[in-house]
Amino acid sequence: MTSTLSDPTLERHFKGHRETVTSADFSCNMKQIATGSMDSCVMIWNTKPQMRAYRFDGHKDAVTSVHFSPSGHLVASASRDKTVRLWVPNMKADSTVFKAHTATVRCVNFSGDGQNLVTASDDKTVKVWTVHRQKFLFSLNQHINWVRCAKFSPDDRLIVSSSDDKTIKLWDKNSRDCIHSFYEHAGYATHVDFHPSGTIIAAACTDNSVKLWDIRSHKMLQHYQVHSGVVNCLSFHSSGNFLITASNDSTMKILDLVEGKLLYTLHGHQGPVTCVTFSRTGEHFASGGSDEQVMVWKSNFDCGESGDAVRPQRNTPSSLQGPPARSIPFIANGSALHCRTSEPGEHFNKKDPKTAAHSQVHTRSGGHGKASHPHTSPSPAQQVENQHTQPQPQAQSLAPDGGVPPALASTLEHIIGQLDILTQTVSILEQRLTLTEDKLKECMENQVEIGLHLRRREEA
Repeated sequence: MTSTLSDPTLERHFKGHRETVTSADFSCNMKQIATGSMDSCVMIWNTKPQMRAYRFDGHKDAVTSVHFSPSGHLVASASRDKTVRLWVPNMKADSTVFKAHTATVRCVNFSGDGQNLVTASDDKTVKVWTVHRQKFLFSLNQHINWVRCAKFSPDDRLIVSSSDDKTIKLWDKNSRDCIHSFYEHAGYATHVDFHPSGTIIAAACTDNSVKLWDIRSHKMLQHYQVHSGVVNCLSFHSSGNFLITASNDSTMKILDLVEGKLLYTLHGHQGPVTCVTFSRTGEHFASGGSDEQVMVWKSNFDCGESGDAVRPQRNTPSSLQGPPARSIPFIANGSALHCRTSEPGEHFNKKDPKTAAHSQVHTRSGGHGKASHPHTSPSPAQQVENQHTQPQPQAQSLAPDGGVPPALASTLEHIIGQLDILTQTVSILEQRLTLTEDKLKECMENQVEIGLHLRRREEA
């Protein structure tokens, strides 16, 4: 089946949050969108026009993450107030709350079967809970700094987590062992997620990059340097062929993972784009930003049959194609696709090329709201930069057939081994320092109690 690709279009424009929108997620039937914000509220937006949004108040501090259960009957929210809440997304706003961590909870994610939750926190731990009764199951404790994100794999057998300690860790859910650690040297990963195939992870990084790794070979498959600011969030299209990213540079980027190139740059938010997510089918995506707005876009991707390699219909002029590219296998939905990768000597432009031709994003009014309730309104004209008409920054890939001399490969392997040892040593030292701090804190508290006791005796 032939696949087609049209420009994304802005469909709805929601206003109601009073501070930065931190997270967004679609329900499975696309009838609702949940968002969290620094204003401590969770909001449920109904995608049908004329229907009011629900504002859920309960958290005592910023809401950092929201996620719909697979059935759509629950919404989980994580907060800076150290708690997780489970909401029934209707007008009654029934919820249960439990203290999940001893510090800010950065992320909450349902398992694919809807039975478990995984949470990530500034207390340096990842925890797994049962949804029924919110019972604590176990904790993953090898990170040595704040944990920003944690997600289940599509088959629920693995968990991926990212931390300010500059590692991305892959965990076996059953054995609770850390299978592998991916190291970030220039920054840390703010957000991670699994490819629909479950064999690849993508990371949004503070060094403005987006990276994809094969979790079996532990090799980097693609490296995109298309943003000029921190990348805050990313989301895979359900076909596995596209990835959308959100950045502090006020743009979203749509990446073609089959060709290994940038397809679109989307402008709409005023200020950093803090979150982005595809709907379950990939027909729509939603974005949120520091401008307090939630935008719903239509993808306009026709992906054909499952597993097809999606390619734009537009043909790039041969004069803009650059040197011939070699390919490496990229597994999506069980079929071998190919990623374009730069040849030696091909210039890699770290800045996003500006295109001469712009196409206007079509906006449509999304219903009416009363003054006292969140509402939708038409957006000013937004712009999508179509990346087909100009040379593209290609994905940087580490190909198995890259021709690295054996001596260099051996040296690099030795260096990586030494870094592993150094990281483990630092981890042990950090744990000892934490124990020392705890003991010191306990001693100081005891001294204060003794001082108070002596003062009371003197006053008596």
